[in-house]
Amino acid sequence: MSEQTNIGKKNAAIRAVGGFFNYSWILRNIGFFLFLAALAVVYIANGHMSDNRIRKINETARKLKDLQYEYKTLKSEMMFKSRESEMVKAAEPMGLTMDTTSPTRIKLISRKSVENN
Repeated sequence: MSEQTNIGKKNAAIRAVGGFFNYSWILRNIGFFLFLAALAVVYIANGHMSDNRIRKINETARKLKDLQYEYKTLKSEMMFKSRESEMVKAAEPMGLTMDTTSPTRIKLISRKSVENN
C-alpha cells in the first residue's frame, strides 16, 4: 500500500504542475519564451564570434613572430655582409681591389700667405 500512496502523491504533484502549465498560460507567455529563445541565439552567436576572433588573433601573433624572426635574420646577414672584409670578397670577382696607398693630405694655405707671394 505504501507504493500506491507514493504513486498517488507523484501523480498529484504532476497534476498540480500540469495545472499550472496549461495551454492558456503558455499562450499568455509565448512572447517571453520567444525572448528567451532570441537571447539563447545571441549568446551562442557571441560565443562563436569570440572563438573566431581569438583564432584570428593567435594566427596574427604567429605571423608576427615569424616576421620578427625573418627580420632579425636578414638584419644580421646584412650586418655581416656590410663589413669591410666581406665587401672586399664580394668585389674581387668584379675586378675591384682595395687601394693600399694611403690618401694624400691636402694642406690648406691661408689667404694671407697667398697674398704675400
